[in-house]
Amino acid sequence: MESVATKSNTTKTTEALCEIPAEVFIFPYSLVFLVSLVLNCITMWVYFCTNQRVQSSITVYMKNLVAADFLLCLCLPFRIAFYANPTGIMSIIYRSIGLTAFFINMYASIFFMDLIAMNRYLKITRPLETHTLQTVRTARYISIAVWLFMLTMSSVYITTYFLASWGIVWGKFPFNYELLRVFYILINCVAFGFFIFILVSLIFFNWKTIQKLREVQLSTQTDFNRQKFRKSKQNMLVLVVIFCVCFVPYHLVILPSIFIKPLLNDSTSIQALCILEEVTFLLVALSVSLDPLIYFFFSKVFREQINLMSCQNCI
Repeated sequence: MESVATKSNTTKTTEALCEIPAEVFIFPYSLVFLVSLVLNCITMWVYFCTNQRVQSSITVYMKNLVAADFLLCLCLPFRIAFYANPTGIMSIIYRSIGLTAFFINMYASIFFMDLIAMNRYLKITRPLETHTLQTVRTARYISIAVWLFMLTMSSVYITTYFLASWGIVWGKFPFNYELLRVFYILINCVAFGFFIFILVSLIFFNWKTIQKLREVQLSTQTDFNRQKFRKSKQNMLVLVVIFCVCFVPYHLVILPSIFIKPLLNDSTSIQALCILEEVTFLLVALSVSLDPLIYFFFSKVFREQINLMSCQNCI
């Protein structure tokens, strides 16, 4: 069995081959951060600083999605700082706290987007009844459960990371590096399975919703109702497109790369795989700039507040 030092050196060699020129990604990350910061500050103001009441479960999920997006936006400076100085204390802070916070809010956003789609599905397919999952109280309980689950998983990861760093770097106790690698693979496999479940359910909810809207649209005779149903289908399409563009590429790349990267020997292949990973990571970061489109299409209150702001600026 290889020693801890050998394992650590192997990892460092792979990471060295994965080095990407900082200037290539610092600018796009900085641009995404600035744009998303402005947009998410506006959405935070609309949902948390205006005098609006929580009237439905979808509003609860929207507020949680807004919070997750805003926190995800605040994680981007960690990645920018890591590119500017990828060694020393900045590397430890980014790999432990920065990445963990990023993934907490990424998967929270994914979960709340699916809950919004589920809520829309129930509202359209069962218009005359209120399911338990559509109540405000249940939505709050589900939201609390989502955040607690994410925080629990992240605390396990951070604890394991610091134990590994303390044991390997400072040599305080022998740490099985292979066990750490298996734990890392296990976390990614669980995350991938979780994502596939969310993706399948999102597609199911939207497909059934569109089918129901098509049936109702064919049965109605008024242009008003047809226009309303067409708008509902447009809303669902916006949600699915943002979800697929921002989150699907990352999950299609990251898990295979974990298994493939240790098998590669030439630096060119490793470099190409690392750049591909980084591009998909950038698409995930882009979600915090695109999610305001979901709020605009799904929330009448949000549109009213934006129109009010526009009118005040015109005066």
